[in-house]
Amino acid sequence: MKPMTTVLVSILAGGLAAFGVVKATVPQREAQQQDEITDASGKEVEYRTVNLADTDYPDFTYAAESAVEAVVYVEVTVQRRQQYQSIDPFFRFFFGDEFGQPQSREQKGSGSGVIIRPDGYIVTNNHVISGASNILVTLNNNQQYEATVVGTDPATDVAIIKVDATDLPTIPMGDSDALRLGEWVLAIGSPLGVQLRSTITAGIVSAKGRSMPDYSGEFKIESFIQTDAAVNPGNSGGALVNKKGELVGINTAIVSQTGAYSGYSFAVPVNIVKRVAEDLMDYGSVKRAVLGVTMGSVDKKIADEMKLSSVSGVYINEVVKGSAAEKAGLQKGDVIVAIDGQKITDASSVQAKVSSYHPGDRAVINYIRDGKQKEVTVEFQAAAAQNGEAAADGSVAFYGARLKAVSPERLKALGLRSGVEIVSLGSGKMAEAGAQEGSVICYVNDELVSSPEDVVSKAKKASRAIYIEGVDKTGRKFYFGFGK
Repeated sequence: MKPMTTVLVSILAGGLAAFGVVKATVPQREAQQQDEITDASGKEVEYRTVNLADTDYPDFTYAAESAVEAVVYVEVTVQRRQQYQSIDPFFRFFFGDEFGQPQSREQKGSGSGVIIRPDGYIVTNNHVISGASNILVTLNNNQQYEATVVGTDPATDVAIIKVDATDLPTIPMGDSDALRLGEWVLAIGSPLGVQLRSTITAGIVSAKGRSMPDYSGEFKIESFIQTDAAVNPGNSGGALVNKKGELVGINTAIVSQTGAYSGYSFAVPVNIVKRVAEDLMDYGSVKRAVLGVTMGSVDKKIADEMKLSSVSGVYINEVVKGSAAEKAGLQKGDVIVAIDGQKITDASSVQAKVSSYHPGDRAVINYIRDGKQKEVTVEFQAAAAQNGEAAADGSVAFYGARLKAVSPERLKALGLRSGVEIVSLGSGKMAEAGAQEGSVICYVNDELVSSPEDVVSKAKKASRAIYIEGVDKTGRKFYFGFGK
């Protein structure tokens, strides 16, 4: 019996030891138990075990149930025109020249949106609705509405659409500047299509002020909130909310080698969204302020030369002539460290802060010159419209000019199959190259165009130069080009 007794005692002792590690609720240490053990070399190693009560876990039920009602599914229809570059004489003989006319085919796409006003205003991503001929919005209660585009802002990838409805649920807007690293957030949207509509995922704020590589050459404002909440294609335009159920961002992008979620998702901060949305709803376009500098990071070499206490801030590489920065007295070599009291860490934080102002607004800029901190008041100027930016009249910006689709009657009168009209010229490369108002663009880099979006997209694909062919008001052909 002694051996059996020994086994039972051993089992009991082992069970008590295990209970002591798992339970770990010694009154003096409350939720933590701390012991010392030795490793293989005899060195003492400290370990801790933690018990979490149910109340220690974040409760997302209120945020999820309240916010999901204001997140919508957005389905878009895009008409793609396909041009046959050459026609076999055999087909021309039997089918005529009409065989070579641009062929239209329909494509479907989807994304998400967030209702921000009860009278039907919805914020989404510009890339979700870009080029759409039809937009269908489905609410969480399955009601469907046709939507119209109010305005778009490619620089921030924000767009506003509207449905004809009232008393719609909304999400209150929070303060994205107040977000803290490690704070819990929810991503709400329709990943991978209608089958997974109104999906909610949770994560934390992984980083703030993130930017991503962009090789398009177009102006972008990027100061993303990075999270590890699962976001997939279809989540674009959906809501990023905090534990209070407040909107803190619009989910926009993922970084992935497979096209599916890989742990990194990015959202446009709501403080930028608010500013852009207000302008789009009030004016149809964004009244963007600019400072007028090109910037670079502060490294250790610059910090030592400038006698800076840290490598925070941005180094001014160039001041644009006639800009707000030049008028305020900022110079090449200055280091901006704060704008209106907000600390500046990199170029993204400058873009994010400046984008919160309107042209004509003033701000106090703190900077360092010759090792001394100084301050100056800057009055921001208006930014030139960016390529692809749509105005309230439907015209689209293109290198200083504004473009519109040509009416069928005018196309017929000029003997054209398709084209895009230059309705106005401002200061920019189009005017410098000799473009004239009233002319019709027919080809961009030898590709036929039929809409302003065609012109912008084909010019965007050009590696170095943009070549434009068309006819003027009298029907006489013209040709010019300019570098990107």
